[in-house]
Amino acid sequence: MRGTETVTVTARKQTETLQEVPVTVTAVGAAEIDRFNYDKVADITSRIPTLNVQTGGSGSGASLSLRGVGSSYISAAFDSAVALDFDGMQVSSMRVLQSAFMDVRQIEVLKGPQSLYFGKSASAGVLSIKSADPTDDWEFGGKVAYEFEEDGLTTEASVSGPVTDKFGFRLAARYNDIRTVWFNTAPVADPHRGERNLNIRATFEFEPTDNFTANLKLNYIRHANDGAIQRSAMDCGPNGVPDSVFLLSGALPIPAGYPCYETGKQPVFYLPDMAPALSAQAPAEGPRLKGGIPYGRSDIYFGVLKWDWNITGSLTLSSVSGYLDQSAQDNDSYSYGGVIAGVGQGAGTGLTDNQLRQFSQEVRLRSDFDHWFNFMVGAFYEDRHIEFNTSQNAVNISFFSPDPITGNSFDWYKEHPTDTSAVSVFGSATINFTDELELSGGVRWTHEKKVNHILVPYVHTFLVATGAFIQSGFDSGPIEFRDNNISPEVTLSWQATDDIKLYASYKTGFKSGGIDNSALPSSNLLGFASPDPEVRQATADALVYESETAKGGEIGVKSQWADRSLTLNLSAFYYVFKNLQVQNFDAVAIQFLTANAGEVTTKGVDLDWRWATPLDGLSLYGSMTFLSNKYTAFFDPNPLDGVSQNLEGRDGLQSPDFSGNAAFDWRVPLGNSLELGLTGNARYSGSFFTNFSNYRQRAYWTFDLAASIGDPEGRWRLSMIGTNLTDKHYLQSSGPRPFLQPGVGDDEIFTFARGRQLTVEASFRF
Repeated sequence: MRGTETVTVTARKQTETLQEVPVTVTAVGAAEIDRFNYDKVADITSRIPTLNVQTGGSGSGASLSLRGVGSSYISAAFDSAVALDFDGMQVSSMRVLQSAFMDVRQIEVLKGPQSLYFGKSASAGVLSIKSADPTDDWEFGGKVAYEFEEDGLTTEASVSGPVTDKFGFRLAARYNDIRTVWFNTAPVADPHRGERNLNIRATFEFEPTDNFTANLKLNYIRHANDGAIQRSAMDCGPNGVPDSVFLLSGALPIPAGYPCYETGKQPVFYLPDMAPALSAQAPAEGPRLKGGIPYGRSDIYFGVLKWDWNITGSLTLSSVSGYLDQSAQDNDSYSYGGVIAGVGQGAGTGLTDNQLRQFSQEVRLRSDFDHWFNFMVGAFYEDRHIEFNTSQNAVNISFFSPDPITGNSFDWYKEHPTDTSAVSVFGSATINFTDELELSGGVRWTHEKKVNHILVPYVHTFLVATGAFIQSGFDSGPIEFRDNNISPEVTLSWQATDDIKLYASYKTGFKSGGIDNSALPSSNLLGFASPDPEVRQATADALVYESETAKGGEIGVKSQWADRSLTLNLSAFYYVFKNLQVQNFDAVAIQFLTANAGEVTTKGVDLDWRWATPLDGLSLYGSMTFLSNKYTAFFDPNPLDGVSQNLEGRDGLQSPDFSGNAAFDWRVPLGNSLELGLTGNARYSGSFFTNFSNYRQRAYWTFDLAASIGDPEGRWRLSMIGTNLTDKHYLQSSGPRPFLQPGVGDDEIFTFARGRQLTVEASFRF
């Protein structure tokens, strides 16, 4: 029998095989991650159709979307519609995705709403990352890799084994230094925009008795880059020219200076450093401006403690405790252009400081009775404190003069502290009518509360004098949002034969609303100081966005054929999302607009397949998705621009009608002591919208290929790895460039995915 490898997942918070669980899941194992040197979550998008990962320095730092549904990374206020589960902990900070990952055992992607078992912000799906645990025997491993295109060096090492027969330990560390993630053609201090990543993880596993196990993981992640903006080029719009940077109502237009992007050609990246007039001093931040040279850095500490207590032979109590502490700063120029006499003069500078502390606790009691009924009950609690503090230049008044009182060169300094508390309880049950027919389902109740303050310690004196801005020292007082939700789910599954399982599910999802943190310190906020409670409430209501919900279902079949050498898993889905949380940018008002899209309907078909061919060592596998994702109710993404726009009936963002991949892996023995490995992957994506205007990324292909030679048992290996071999710079997102002249400017920012990477790697394990 040539059966394919048995893969286990935890899609229902218990270990089940991929073929057993009635959920649409794609799993990427450690071997495949290693063969292609995948070191960021964005890399695995070539294996999972409709998964989109985008990183950036502003806002939450990164975003995830599945089947065209996700949340913008430009808002630090948004929770993610695709939950990030890291070793069992719901991680609220997407900045974890900026850095490389390492020593990963498996990545699982659960598609569709998963609120019953994962609860917190899983309205569109779950991305689950599982790191490696201590081994039964002592093991030492490491690798060194060099990437030629971006000039990147990576080193990684791990040690793992049993300290005693009751206690295991694993330590893993990774460092990579990439000289040129992208090359800046603007006249700047250093044109090489790179990044550095340090990951350290210690894992402790304890099994004092036969019925109790505990696992503690302690992580430190350090990410540093040369600016928040990544791989962004300018499309010059219908007028075909780079529009000037339009400042101070036209009193100070600055030539844009950048080259226009030409469709079908490689993008040219151009981004000036901060203009000296804007980088002299910011409130309490002067030394961190670093002379106006862009930079970003984040330090994240997080730990996860899991334990399982088998109270009786059929009852298990489980606990997951998580704590995360994050500190992140970003400094960049957001005019995306600006040249005076041949010298880069970046306007729209922004210095952000994002602090986050999160504690979460989940407990579950699960039965394992040897009869027709089983259950799981549990509770979840999260306490989170976010500080999103920004020194901003939206008016750029300091081109005329710094603040005459403080000397500050920024327009204002704004603080947005937010406290979140979430409580939920859930229960599920499984009823086996027969050995083949199973009904499972349950419900989760959630209560979430958020309290935000808008504090503006400083506003430039000249801006206050206009009357259009509030005075320094403004305090909005508490702005509250709270909501309750009940999310039910039910699944009927039938094991038609030993190798064929059919299922049908009804699912719901929930993602809490909140308070927008992008409000300008304009006179619009003066309503908070009104003696009229109705005026105060109306001012607060204007900043609130509503909770996002999903309802729908899917039907599917999981099957294996030809002595289980061929696996075919197929599902069809239909979901309606109400109040989808979206954010758009007004390039004239220089303001982010947070809103709820009335309704989005997503439907389609997913297919995963794997074939262990008759040729020894050769496996073929792949996946594909047919997707329809449309706005199905009135939605105007920019209601403040005076132009009526209705996207009803139009496709959503990052939602190609068809996408998929086809891959192979071939292990060829060369005598008794060597093995040749060849692995390839071809990915296709249909065209899709990249923003709320009408620009579409054309359909594209990418190709990956890896070759290795080494010991058949994996004791050593030399590899050559190529990803995106044709150097396809496809577009991930786009939006209007800030500081456009009203009625004239039409330039768009195009943000591209990573280009080709060619890596040589040497690894060992003994």
